[in-house]
Amino acid sequence: MENPVLIFGAGALGMQALDIFRRNNVLVYGILDDNKELHGKEFGDVSVLGATDDEAFINIIGEKCETFVAIGERSVRKQLTEGLNERFKSMPVNAIHESAVISGMADVGHGNLFAARTVVGATSTLGSHSLFLSGSVIETAVQIGDYVTVGAGAIINDRVKVADGVFIGSGAILVAGIEVGKNARIGAGSVVVENVPAGTTFFGNPAKKI
Repeated sequence: MENPVLIFGAGALGMQALDIFRRNNVLVYGILDDNKELHGKEFGDVSVLGATDDEAFINIIGEKCETFVAIGERSVRKQLTEGLNERFKSMPVNAIHESAVISGMADVGHGNLFAARTVVGATSTLGSHSLFLSGSVIETAVQIGDYVTVGAGAIINDRVKVADGVFIGSGAILVAGIEVGKNARIGAGSVVVENVPAGTTFFGNPAKKI
């Protein structure tokens, strides 16, 4: 990546993204966050410059500056991402940790975070603006939509289909071939052995609707 990156979000995800870009020798221009208490704070040589709508900084976005949205709350991440796309025609870049293993046969969208030791198998199709946290495993021929969160250590087995907006908790296991509907939530440590309808929450081993 030749252009510097402007990170939106100075929380835990922002720090993960900053670490990833540094490891990949990508220059981070700065961080924007709406928490005024963080403005001016420095993380190494990178500063929190101002708010996410600060015109003095967001106007640099374009041909010479990329973006990455490091916000955990899905609705906020989506609002910021859509705003950047509409106003600047800017699609956030992927943040891929150096220890992540992503198959060259996988199809990956934009603006995703792949944390340390993430694995993505062959012929899997991943959408955009999702979070794949440390040690998560996406097996072969998996389909994942947009704005999905896959928690640390979660395992999604082959041929699973995950719709947009799904939250999968840390350590959860999804058995092969099941489908998870839009905006569903799966609790940490759950073992999911059946299809999960849209908008529902499943938890337990085996996971059941709660």
